[in-house]
Amino acid sequence: MTDTAVSSQENSQQQTVKFYQTGTFTVGNRLLDEKFRTVQATQERSNSIDSGHRACQGCGQALGARYALDTAMRVTNNKIIAANATGCLEVFTTPYPETAWSIPWLHSLFGNAASVAGGIAAALEAKGDTETRVIAQGGDGGTTDIGFGSLSGVFDRNDDVLFICYDNGGYMNTGVQRSSATPGGARTSTTMPVGDHPGSSFNTGKFLPDIAMAHGIPYVATASVHDLHDLEYKVEKAMSFRGARYLQINVPCPLGWGSQPSQTIKLARMGVESGLVPLFEAEYGELTNATKIRYQIPVEDYLKSQRRFSHILKPANIDQLEKIRALAEKNIKRYQLL
Repeated sequence: MTDTAVSSQENSQQQTVKFYQTGTFTVGNRLLDEKFRTVQATQERSNSIDSGHRACQGCGQALGARYALDTAMRVTNNKIIAANATGCLEVFTTPYPETAWSIPWLHSLFGNAASVAGGIAAALEAKGDTETRVIAQGGDGGTTDIGFGSLSGVFDRNDDVLFICYDNGGYMNTGVQRSSATPGGARTSTTMPVGDHPGSSFNTGKFLPDIAMAHGIPYVATASVHDLHDLEYKVEKAMSFRGARYLQINVPCPLGWGSQPSQTIKLARMGVESGLVPLFEAEYGELTNATKIRYQIPVEDYLKSQRRFSHILKPANIDQLEKIRALAEKNIKRYQLL
């Protein structure tokens, strides 16, 4: 074989090396330009929740809390005090006498995290400390149910507190019981898939972002763990306001949802793309922005990966499936998602 032929053969086998695509959902993509990287892709992240906690595999709440708190720490130059309601986040991060928190952190009762945070904010104001900021956090049980009254009080007083609700749709820590944020038709240990209307009741419960908007507070937003850039943007924007703010983050729970731990991020994305999890922002009671659905998917595609909805997909329960479809369409129309 001649030298020319060898050279030609070598060239034909060459190909361009491909790195991470900048359009992927990769969390720690350090090949991006620095201004486009997430906090999680930087070495300066605070690791507010450090390694060693005892969350379940694929826990969306562990991801959501770390993403949100690390972002808040960056925005405030690491000057954050967090109050935490009883729940999964408190239990898996602080098994006595250990803790995974690397920030000032207080655990209160199930129902008064918002009031405790309001008290911290009042104490900081009395001391003349305008730099240290306060975040309260809890699951949907400690937010929409047990902590609903104290949270409404924070909104009413316009306390300088950001309340973050990690919404996984149930009391997962105590045995997967129904909460007022549990979706209609969903299976829980207290709403079993039996009888003429299996699963959780429809037309009950509450969507707390709407209630927060009704209080006219400075900022309300919803986010999801699958879209880290959007989540970080909303935390940063929330910290730019003074007064009461509310952020609700969609955090799939493999244990309570009956899903695979490896599917947490995919499920979070599918919830948004189906229209069942609207992402939007509001200021002083008025809707200001909504994240458009890029590729709408049928709600069935979202439901079939979750055991809590397995009965919904049976022919005998087509009426429940239609109700879930109607809810998705209602969200799409109300928040202008398409």
